[in-house]
Amino acid sequence: MEMDHKEGALLFKILSDPNRIMIVDMLSCGELCACTILEAFDLTQPTLSHHMKVLCRSGLVSSRKDGKWTHYSLNLEKFSELTSFIKRISSDEGKERVYFDTKC
Repeated sequence: MEMDHKEGALLFKILSDPNRIMIVDMLSCGELCACTILEAFDLTQPTLSHHMKVLCRSGLVSSRKDGKWTHYSLNLEKFSELTSFIKRISSDEGKERVYFDTKC
């Protein structure tokens, strides 16, 4: 299913936070435990937990419990959908040209 403009905008908003971008960058190397992610940031545990909850709810990140630890990984399928969305909105392929009656 193609991503719509509303979902695309929501994901852009979620990824507009520099900490979340850095978390995604870290996870691009593979699954990480929350404690490992926390060590890389000057954040409190509750703040990191909030960022991870936002990323997981968006579908960009997946989590799994292993005892008392939570491990996170990228949902590559969701990133593929986002990449396709970006390509679609930035291309004129298959679109009808829209003209406006302006003076410029």
